[in-house]
Amino acid sequence: MQTLQKADGFEAQKLLVVPDTLLIDISRHPLIKPLSVTDIGFFPYAQYHYRERSEGCTALIIIYCIEGDGWVQIGQQEIIPVHKNTLLLIPPNTQHRYGASMQNPWSIYWFHLSGTTAQQFWEYRTSNNLLHTVPANQAAKIINIFEESYEILLCKGYSLKHYIYVSQLMNYLLGIITLIQDETSDDRHKNEYIEQSIQYMIDHVQSTLTLDELAEHINLSKPHFIHLFKQVTGYSPISYYLRLKIQRSCLYLYLTDDSIKEVSQRVGIQDPYYFSRMFHKIVGQSPSEFRNNKKS
Repeated sequence: MQTLQKADGFEAQKLLVVPDTLLIDISRHPLIKPLSVTDIGFFPYAQYHYRERSEGCTALIIIYCIEGDGWVQIGQQEIIPVHKNTLLLIPPNTQHRYGASMQNPWSIYWFHLSGTTAQQFWEYRTSNNLLHTVPANQAAKIINIFEESYEILLCKGYSLKHYIYVSQLMNYLLGIITLIQDETSDDRHKNEYIEQSIQYMIDHVQSTLTLDELAEHINLSKPHFIHLFKQVTGYSPISYYLRLKIQRSCLYLYLTDDSIKEVSQRVGIQDPYYFSRMFHKIVGQSPSEFRNNKKS
């Protein structure tokens, strides 16, 4: 008995293909040309779903599996299983095939993106992996991007301004994918520690926190905290804390008439001369120069 395979036609599916004539016309716009949607869809419980492209696809393909299982094969490489809460990237112009599991068919959202940004996103991606686990805090965002884009293209796709809006949503989608690339559960755990620490710094930007206080706040030893913080942010904790202070002082210099000394004290630096030196080192100009340039 021959196995049934189909590219689409699933109950309650959503599928939209932008006509080539419209795509050619609107893609001339400078805000759409770098990144545009050519196809978009949602296939729930996609039993017998199967696609094979021996010549690949000119677009970057993004598939987000929210339920069930599937698989993908790039070129002649080994078949890779795709599971729930996984996002799959298929590079442009690359032979591939993929499909749903026979036992537990996947439900997937998918996007086809074209343009130089889509191509460069693949070329300059931060991970060589095709599959990325989608954390819970990003899952709803991806689905919302799909739903909003689909409804706009379905009902108002003929409008240039609405297609520009969808194009910018795709930039947002690529931004989310950048954040989740190579992020393991261990990475997420580390990030949670550092996010707590940074929020604590922000809440106490007017104070003078020590390394001991910062490490104690997230229940880590000081050496482990320093190592972890620099691994995630690229800065030592105190250096990052100082940058937050200088960032906040820029706001005060721009929005208030407080003296340099008063601004320095508002961000927990009691020595205005030290404050000015650090400000110049980080911003590239003195506090007075910054204020004058912003108000001129």
